[in-house]
Amino acid sequence: MTEYPKDIKFKYSWRKYQQRVLDELQDHLTDRHLHVIAPPGSGKTVLGLEVAIRLNKPTLILAPTIAIRNQWIQRFCELFLQTNLTPDWISRDIRNPKFMTVVTYQGLHAACNNWRIEEEEFDDEEENEENGNGKSTNSELDKIVSGLKAQNIKTIVVDEAHHLKNDWWQTLTKVKDKLDPIIVGLTATPPYDVTATEWQRYIDLNGPVDTEISVPELVIEGDLCPHQDYVHFTLPTEKENQKIVDFRQNIEKLFQEIKNDETIIQAMEQHPIWQNPKEHLDWIYSNLSFYSACLIFLKSNNKEIPETHLEVIGDKKFQIPKLDYEWIETLLDFYLYKEKEHFSKFEEHQKTLENRLRRYGAIERRQINFSHNKRVTGFLTSSISKLNGIKEIVDFEYKQLGKDLRLVILSDFIRKEFFINAPENNLELNKIGVIPIFEKLRRANKGNKRIAVLTGSTIIIPVSAYAAFEAKAAKYGIFKINSSPVPFDNTYVLINQSERLKHDIVHIVTQIFQRGEIEVLIGTKSLLGEGWDAPAINSLILASFVGSFVLSNQMRGRAIRTQKGNGDKTGNIWHLACIDPTSTTGGDDFDLLKRRFRSFVGVSFQEEPGIENGIGRLNLSENIHHKEEAETKNVEMFSYAGSRENLKQRWKTALETGVTLVEEIKIPFPEEKEYNAVKSMYLNKTIGNLLATLGSGLVGFGLEGLQGLGRAARNIRTTQDLYFFLGIFGAIGMLIFGRLTFKTLRLFLKYRDISKDIQQIGDALLNSLIKTGVINTDYSKLKVETSVDNWGAIYCHLEGGTTFDKSTFINALHEVIAPIDNPRYVIIRKNMFMLFVKQKDYHSVPEVLGRNKNLAEYFKDQWERLVGSCDLIFTRTIDGRKLLLRSRVKSLAAQFEEKVEHVNKWK
Repeated sequence: MTEYPKDIKFKYSWRKYQQRVLDELQDHLTDRHLHVIAPPGSGKTVLGLEVAIRLNKPTLILAPTIAIRNQWIQRFCELFLQTNLTPDWISRDIRNPKFMTVVTYQGLHAACNNWRIEEEEFDDEEENEENGNGKSTNSELDKIVSGLKAQNIKTIVVDEAHHLKNDWWQTLTKVKDKLDPIIVGLTATPPYDVTATEWQRYIDLNGPVDTEISVPELVIEGDLCPHQDYVHFTLPTEKENQKIVDFRQNIEKLFQEIKNDETIIQAMEQHPIWQNPKEHLDWIYSNLSFYSACLIFLKSNNKEIPETHLEVIGDKKFQIPKLDYEWIETLLDFYLYKEKEHFSKFEEHQKTLENRLRRYGAIERRQINFSHNKRVTGFLTSSISKLNGIKEIVDFEYKQLGKDLRLVILSDFIRKEFFINAPENNLELNKIGVIPIFEKLRRANKGNKRIAVLTGSTIIIPVSAYAAFEAKAAKYGIFKINSSPVPFDNTYVLINQSERLKHDIVHIVTQIFQRGEIEVLIGTKSLLGEGWDAPAINSLILASFVGSFVLSNQMRGRAIRTQKGNGDKTGNIWHLACIDPTSTTGGDDFDLLKRRFRSFVGVSFQEEPGIENGIGRLNLSENIHHKEEAETKNVEMFSYAGSRENLKQRWKTALETGVTLVEEIKIPFPEEKEYNAVKSMYLNKTIGNLLATLGSGLVGFGLEGLQGLGRAARNIRTTQDLYFFLGIFGAIGMLIFGRLTFKTLRLFLKYRDISKDIQQIGDALLNSLIKTGVINTDYSKLKVETSVDNWGAIYCHLEGGTTFDKSTFINALHEVIAPIDNPRYVIIRKNMFMLFVKQKDYHSVPEVLGRNKNLAEYFKDQWERLVGSCDLIFTRTIDGRKLLLRSRVKSLAAQFEEKVEHVNKWK
């Protein structure tokens, strides 16, 4: 077989963006690559298949998981060949390729190294780990390539290629080089958060991005439905909470003990960096955090800090910070692990201390952590309180939608131990997983919801759905099904997998779910999280702990697709967060959720809805760690989730506010008060203080001043004497009364046009990035845009250019304005205020410019031309290190702390 069958045809009509890509296909393929970025639910798979058919050459398709591999074959057979049976010219085995070969990246890599792995094993419980196969040698690569060449493979489709581990990249790159095929790259979540090298590797494989589609565009086109993310907050159970409180108390006790540990004090005082800092400057400036921790620790024990140390810091007025958990972690890391030579005589104490830290749970794989502990994180992420949360959401959604409910719950683990062979199942549900969730819902099933379980190894369906299951299986040529009643509930059936059934089981269960024979489907994220497709889903609960952008977004993508014949569909996506009442930020589980939300774009809860990413769009309170606040928010979430009509309207309103999704950097206003209020307050205060100065001057100087003026006037002989006298008189007045005027005037000027500064820095940066060749788009097509909202937050983005250009610019700008870490070059900017006040700010030169001295100097020239006077300092010298220490302490950017963030907004 040398070409696809002639009568092959996609059974539906193409969506607008798909048609556009197909119309422009020849232009895109001039570099032998087609690279498409589009969200889950946008129909990338069928687009990839159509492109392969149009290229009409033997094809290799590479997918990240087995579920997705199977889905490619199912989609091809169902939507193009219009049959349920797989033809014999399609192969799932890379060692025996056919005209179309569909395998996983892992399968290709294993075959090229002659590793016999049973991929199916890795489909369920844990993330697919690289399996102990030793070092990659690619010993069988030539043999595998020969097999592919014998089939004349000329098209390779790579699906979600950012999934690849390093070794897999190397294998795939070698295969690509030897076959010289056309590459079709498809992805939902490009790896923008990787290093420049990794991005380059990704682009080398897929080619430059040809087209990118955003979520709002697909909602406009009717390919994705209006949807919303909701968070259901729970609090740890009494038992879990007690464990968290005990842990916190023990850590505080441990901290207080270590804080005054005489042995550590002695060890630090005997260390050369304390005794002779000036002789160890090189070490100090290379280990700033350890040196700082040492000073802070000794200061907290009332040890006098000798002036030599303040000279080393370069600031004699420097205030040594207080010792806290973070600094004690740094100090202990230094004492236990990083310094061998000078602490050798304290070995016995080090061992005892390390064991103590281990007992208290403050150490994990040589990582010392007092605030974020894996045990506490575990209590929160897998809190049993979430089982009640899931039940509340399921009951709520069923009450709203009744028999129209199509709800999916995704979890990380199956937890088969909760499925028992006994007439009753009264096991205590003390873990989260597919079977415990099934049990929680089964035991209190009001309204007889039709609940089912679908994982790689366990399938449970309601008895009422069994006839539909048999009928569907028969269409796939499967007539003998091995099943048995669930031992503890005869209204459910356990389907036992056979070799014949295992390739089609997911498809069969999905179809009866679509039809409504199943209303609530519980499964693992690995099986249903990615590539699985059931457009009828209208509610999704993510009972998964995974924080990965890619996987979270893929899972979410299941619920946001439109459904043919159901124009009213909306999708509710529920996230679970267990709040840590002992943490002011809400705890680690909530932090994980915040990270997830960075990759979700949706409509905001604000009065005037906008479309953006990040958890800020849900209007959560700072006090979410308080029980009352969390409960109030849950009520509010249910109220929003119940009004699906309102959700459609909010999307409609928000979509009218923009035309494209823009990646921006957001710098929050560093004050609690509203920006406009602060600006006018400082202006009003300035005027007020000027009047007060004048008034006070007249009153205070009134009589005595006039008398003094009279006495002094006798000594005035010339006009010059008069001016001199008035000057002194005025200066004294200003010194006494004008300090506030000066201070408020300076603050007013500082906030008067806060975005102008970022605009100028952005322009200097853009010029430099073009000079380096990192951004290749013509300068005339690019523009740095900045704006300030009513809250004083500055937004900045690059207008024009490719997706990569915009991302590169944003990442580099972030480096310039975020607190200084450890750059090769630092820009010191010098601001003159009213000719006599000098202020210094410190900014990192971005890594991409700092690699090369000429590029760093070019950036400095651009800065001087567009921003103002500055110095460029190389930090890898002693003086440079000293400056780095000082700049870390004093950096103006530190006022923004870590709050500078990347946002995507519909504009």
